[in-house]
Amino acid sequence: MSVTLPSSAKVLLVDDDASLLQLLAIRIQSKGYEVTTCDSGMNALQILKSQVFDAVITDLRMDEMDGMALHRQLQSRYPALPVIMMTAHGSIPDAVEATKQGIFAFITKPVDKDELFDSLAKAIEIHGVNNDDITPQSNIVTRSGAMLHLLEQVKLLGPTQVNVLISGASGTGKELLAQAIHQHSHVSDGPFVAINCGAVPGELLESELFGHKKGAFTGAVKDHQGLFQQAQGGTLFLDEIGDMPLNLQVKLLRVLQEKTIRPVGFQEEIPINVRIVSATHKNLPEAINNQEFREDLYYRLNVVNLKLPPLRERREDISLLANFFSANIAKRMEQKEKRFANDAMHALVRYDWPGNIRQLQNVVEQVVALTPSDVISEHLVLSALNSNENNVEPLSLNDAKKEFERDYVINTLKMAGGNVAEGAKLAKRNRSDFYKLIKKHEIDVDSLM
Repeated sequence: MSVTLPSSAKVLLVDDDASLLQLLAIRIQSKGYEVTTCDSGMNALQILKSQVFDAVITDLRMDEMDGMALHRQLQSRYPALPVIMMTAHGSIPDAVEATKQGIFAFITKPVDKDELFDSLAKAIEIHGVNNDDITPQSNIVTRSGAMLHLLEQVKLLGPTQVNVLISGASGTGKELLAQAIHQHSHVSDGPFVAINCGAVPGELLESELFGHKKGAFTGAVKDHQGLFQQAQGGTLFLDEIGDMPLNLQVKLLRVLQEKTIRPVGFQEEIPINVRIVSATHKNLPEAINNQEFREDLYYRLNVVNLKLPPLRERREDISLLANFFSANIAKRMEQKEKRFANDAMHALVRYDWPGNIRQLQNVVEQVVALTPSDVISEHLVLSALNSNENNVEPLSLNDAKKEFERDYVINTLKMAGGNVAEGAKLAKRNRSDFYKLIKKHEIDVDSLM
């Protein structure tokens, strides 16, 4: 599998040798990177306050603040920022200590340009390219352009009252996106209530949603307030709405139309004021054709559709998420955070993650628990990935074909720089057919450029 690397990454170069600083800057710029130079660690920290970078290359031996001291500051303030260390005083103990402390690469002077370029390319591939133009507020950890574009849409949708349908594969973070919508909404001070419609038996789901009166059925020993009432003045998140039984779909449609509910066993209607956000991993138009989902309900729920990309389409987030999960585990267990070796992180980034973010979190939990040292090895990561593959439910043949087709179109568009006409040529299809494929798979071409 190949990973397309962005060439517009921003690099901060730090060295107190002015002639070497200039020479290295010219070399790095020749590879398409944007380079900013400075002559001290203190100046580097000042620059980082106002600019976002994708990698730092620094000398080890400098006056006032040496490279290791700078790295410690960067590790504290910008933990996802990879650091490449250069030194004319290289030794095996120095390299080992640097790796233990999270230095991405340790390069001796005189600098071998191929070694430097290789280390820099790997750092950008693993850690991705930051986007400092868009900084939406949410609990979602991302630097992906596609995700940031999605979060910008969330900010616009939040204050409105339209119903939103989130589509995406299992484990992509649909509930987190629903929470982001709630946080930006006019009902953000109200409750956020979630239910997985596929996890509750059909005969109990009506009572869970609408509530029931004491004695309405066997086992109803007291009045029960349903989730619609619990979510009054807030947001109700209906996850896996595609799994809701047809008889309940009719009742949900009536609730959306009338803005009232009738608990089981009650005669009177109860008015509700609830923002509805729903989500599904299913293809609902296909379910409608198969008479498994009501078309009228679909159009009520799908006023705006937000499609979450699978993790393999936002690889720049993998290292960010892995480090985030590792840091959370350390905090929860009150232990020192364990860091991934470079080749271990590289293995995570290269993996296709059929179980998406949920699978990544499980793998991180596993390797952190099984690592006796401070550094997580590649061997342990590969072992965890192999064991997790056996636990991932395989896709149906039709779903696998759809995923392959969508991935093919996306990769072709990336190779064409987002140019649809050029993408059609690469795919050996006419432009009209290629546009139909883009529309079929709901691909946002702008986010790929």
